[in-house]
Amino acid sequence: MAVFKEKNIRKTAFRQKVLDVFYNNENAVTIAQIESSLGSHDRITLYRTIRTFIDAGVIHEIVMPGDLKKLALCNDCLNKHDDEHHHTHHHKHVHFHCEMCDEIICVDNDLPHINLAGYRVDYIEVQAHGVCPRCI
Repeated sequence: MAVFKEKNIRKTAFRQKVLDVFYNNENAVTIAQIESSLGSHDRITLYRTIRTFIDAGVIHEIVMPGDLKKLALCNDCLNKHDDEHHHTHHHKHVHFHCEMCDEIICVDNDLPHINLAGYRVDYIEVQAHGVCPRCI
């Protein structure tokens, strides 16, 4: 797939399997969901692959209240890098947590513009909670 070339990541069979987990899931996934999709695997290799994907801007972490952490593909992430050449994740969408099905969904939406006098706002992260269309 073009993402490896586009993000300058060496393609391996294992990395492709991990990426396929994201492509095969509509919403954000947990590490446990990734592990169960992979079957037998080396956990250290999985965590290194996830870190590589995060640093390159392939996926992003979503941390919701209560230490709920999931991972999702970066579809609208701004292409910026820090001093160590790691991707910085600045999204233009809302992270929505459905309290019925417990899914976290990246929802395209215009984010509010916030002007704080004397401050530099680099990015805004918006989290919403409620019930998704499937559960209503």
